[in-house]
This record gives sequence, structure tokens and C-alpha cells, in this order.
Amino acid sequence: MSTSEPKSGERVRDVRVTDDAISVDLFDGRTITVPLAWYPRLLHATPEERANWRIAGAGYGIHWPDLDEDLTAQGLLRGAPAPRGRAKAA
Repeated sequence: MSTSEPKSGERVRDVRVTDDAISVDLFDGRTITVPLAWYPRLLHATPEERANWRIAGAGYGIHWPDLDEDLTAQGLLRGAPAPRGRAKAA
């Protein structure tokens, strides 16, 4: 399987997390919205933990320090949910 290099427009501009979804605005004008259920750590987090995110990976990723969760713009564009077994047991 080959992976392509991220394009400059795929850098993260803003992130919004609701009770149901994650929406990520990219610099090229696209908005990616995916179900929060794809990311159990975020799904089970408090609103405060979800709101504490940082742009990471030279602008191509998102990091939630309180949750030790990282997502990439490329993964979101591919529609890649978190691998099973990644969430910490409650």
C-alpha cells in the first residue's frame, strides 16, 4: 500500500468537536466531518478534554494532550476510524 505525501492545503485550520461528530477545517477550504464514534477516546472524553486540542505534525495533525489522542488530516480524508482496541478500558 502506498501513501501519498500530504499537500499544503490539507493542513488543519480549525477543529470542532460536538457530542456526535468531529469537524476539521482545512486550509484549502474543505471541511471534513466524521462520526465521533470512530474515535472512542474522544467519544468518552469530557467536553473540556475534547476542547483542549492542538495543531501538530507541522499542521497536518491534531493532538489532544489530555487524552493522548492524535489524528491526521490524511487519515480523516481517507475515512480511517481508530483501530479497534486503541481506547483505554474504562
